[in-house]
Amino acid sequence: MVVGTTVEVNVTQTREEIAEQQVHVEEEQRLFKVVPNYYVTYLPDASPLTAKQKFQLGWKFTVDPISFVITGVIAGAEQANNSFPGYGQGAQGYGKRYGAAYADFVSGTFFGNMIFPALFKQDPRYFYKGTGSKKARLLYALANAVICKGDNGHWQPNYSSVLGSLAAGGVSNLYYPASNRNGVGLTFTNTAIGLAGSAGSAVAQEFFFRKVTSHSHEQTP
Repeated sequence: MVVGTTVEVNVTQTREEIAEQQVHVEEEQRLFKVVPNYYVTYLPDASPLTAKQKFQLGWKFTVDPISFVITGVIAGAEQANNSFPGYGQGAQGYGKRYGAAYADFVSGTFFGNMIFPALFKQDPRYFYKGTGSKKARLLYALANAVICKGDNGHWQPNYSSVLGSLAAGGVSNLYYPASNRNGVGLTFTNTAIGLAGSAGSAVAQEFFFRKVTSHSHEQTP
C-alpha cells in the first residue's frame, strides 16, 4: 500500500530582498529618461533600505555621468556670474569652480543620504504622497526637509538631512576661496541652501516629476 504525501513549501522573501527589488526599479528612474531620480519611492509602504543599500544607491548617484554634466553647468553659471571671485577666471577658475561644485554635491550626498541615514536608521528617499488636497500635499512636501520616515516605518525628525547639510557646509570651508570663507556664516548659509533645496526638490517630486520620470509607474501600491 502506497500512501501519497503532499508537501507545501512557502517561500517568503526577507525585507532586504524586497528592498533590493524596489531599489533596482528606483535606479532606473530618470527625469526625461536622462537625469537620475533615484531618491523617490512611489510605494507608501516601501521596504526600508539596509545601510549597505543606502551606500550603494548614494554611490551610484554620485558617479552617474549626468551628475558630472550638471556639475559642469553649475560651474559654468558661476563662472559667468563671477561667483566666488577668488577662484579667478579662465580654465583654471572654471576647474576650481567645477571641483567645488562637485565636492558640494558629493559631501551632501554622502552625509545626508548615506552616512547619517545609516547611523540614525532613517530613509533618505522621498515618499510620494499623491493623494489629498493640493495644500495638504504641499505642506507634506515642504515638511520633508525636516521630517523623514525611519527604518521602523515611523515619521521622525530628519536628523540626517539637517546634520548632513551642516556637515557638508562645514566641509565646504576647506575649499572655498579664503575671501568667501567666514567660518560659521558659510556653514549655516550652505546648510540653509541645502535644506531649501531639499524642500524645493520634494515639492517638485510631489507635483511634477512623476509625470516625466521613467519607470515611475512600475511602483504600484
